[in-house]
Amino acid sequence: MIGKRFCTTIIVAVLACWIVLPITSKDVSYAADKVIKWKCQVHWPAASVSYKDSLLVVIDRVKKRTNGRLIIEPYAAGSLVPSKEIFNAVKRGMIQIAITSSAYPRAQVPLMNVASGLPLNFAQVWEAVYFYKWLGFEQMLRDECAKHGLYYATDKVYPTEISIKKEVLTFEDFKGLKLRSSGIMQIYLTSIGAAASYLPGAEIYPALASGVVDGAHWGAVQGSNSMGFYDISKYHLKPSLNIAGTDIWLVNKKALGKLPEDIQKILLATLDEHFFLRTNQYIYLEDKTLMEVVKEKGVKVLTIPPKEYAKMQKAAMKIWDDVAKKGPACAKAVQMLKDFNKSLGR
Repeated sequence: MIGKRFCTTIIVAVLACWIVLPITSKDVSYAADKVIKWKCQVHWPAASVSYKDSLLVVIDRVKKRTNGRLIIEPYAAGSLVPSKEIFNAVKRGMIQIAITSSAYPRAQVPLMNVASGLPLNFAQVWEAVYFYKWLGFEQMLRDECAKHGLYYATDKVYPTEISIKKEVLTFEDFKGLKLRSSGIMQIYLTSIGAAASYLPGAEIYPALASGVVDGAHWGAVQGSNSMGFYDISKYHLKPSLNIAGTDIWLVNKKALGKLPEDIQKILLATLDEHFFLRTNQYIYLEDKTLMEVVKEKGVKVLTIPPKEYAKMQKAAMKIWDDVAKKGPACAKAVQMLKDFNKSLGR
């Protein structure tokens, strides 16, 4: 396992070095332009690890690289609009830039059903990077969002894993479990017998504490830890339910077009660079954080045996086929995913 994680980290790091060009304020001759201020709401509470490591990092880089000409003001979940309304708010121009979950705008962009993570889609993070960047899945998403006047960028790809209060070791153990979920994963967990329901991030901890839910996924180990889930849930379940680009950036294209051309280029290049840097960082921090919570918080890692996992995979294929029926783009993406897994002998 350590070898696979190490290889994954190296591969993503090499990709980052290969594709990203350094951007500094010295690369552009700036005029004395006025300061432009944008609003950016995210679907994360301020306590979530990605609020700091994704949102604030990108804001700081853009500020420095534009010599302070583009200031992006951060707003935590629910500050301006409900999280599920972020897509529409950016589309209408109420917010110039935002981060939301690909699980939320599935009605507007059916391809988000694939982006939010088909169940049991990849075995390792590097596979998702390859699917997005080499096989063209991210460009497919970008094309679909452009129809709504939006520019799309993936924040990172990362695993989804459940932290839970009860032992789960078999396919049957999912039956009756009360789980917080979202998007296509909520549909999948419900299909295998769990009582899966959506709750906004800020409501998950109280729901765990009161027994409204038995477990939840908020990313994987880091997300669960940053949200305090391990204070209550003492089990962490593996393997990953999926590996996906769940967190996404959306930019209003009209607002983008009004920026000076050099600032446009800096912003988009920074988002592209961030994908590789943040994905690489996330892989490292997952292993580091898991070691810490096991040692310091008494968390026990549960691993579903291969025979039981095979039952889960069989159930997942029905979800894949249902998603493929949602339109030509979905059908193409699902077939790409099947072909990719077949090429790896699965």
